[in-house]
Amino acid sequence: MDVSVNPEDEPASEAANADSAPVTIVVCESCRDETGSDAYPRAGESLAADTCRAAEGSYVRVATVSCLGNCKRRLSAAIIKPGAWSYVFGDLAMDSGADLVAGANLFAGSTDGLIPWRGRPDSLKRGLIARIPPLDLTKETK
Repeated sequence: MDVSVNPEDEPASEAANADSAPVTIVVCESCRDETGSDAYPRAGESLAADTCRAAEGSYVRVATVSCLGNCKRRLSAAIIKPGAWSYVFGDLAMDSGADLVAGANLFAGSTDGLIPWRGRPDSLKRGLIARIPPLDLTKETK
C-alpha cells in the first residue's frame, strides 16, 4: 500500500505543508494485535488502511513495510521527512491513523526538523519509541 494524495483545493494550512519537504508515514503491515493472533488481515494492515483514509485530501504520503522490528510494542509506524529527524512509534491502535496524520502535518510545518511536542496527539507522546537523527547531525567518533 502506497498512497500519495495531492488535492487541488486544499486548505491554507495544507498549502503551507505542500511547500515543505514531504512527510511519509510508514506503517508496519505485519504487526499483530494485542492477542498476538496470526490471523489475516493483520492489525498492521488495518492501521495502514485507517492511516490512508485519514491522509485523504492531504499531502502526507502513506507507505507500508513488512516489519519495523518493534514487536514488543505492537502496532508500529514511523514518520519520516528528508533532512529531518525520523520517529518510530509503538503501542498504536488500529484506528490511530488520524493521530499519525496529525503528527505528520505538525512535522510538515516544522522548520527545525522535529515534530513539535505541543499539539502532538497523546498516542504519539506515549508511544514514542525512538527519534533518529539525520546523518548530517551525527558526530563521527573513532
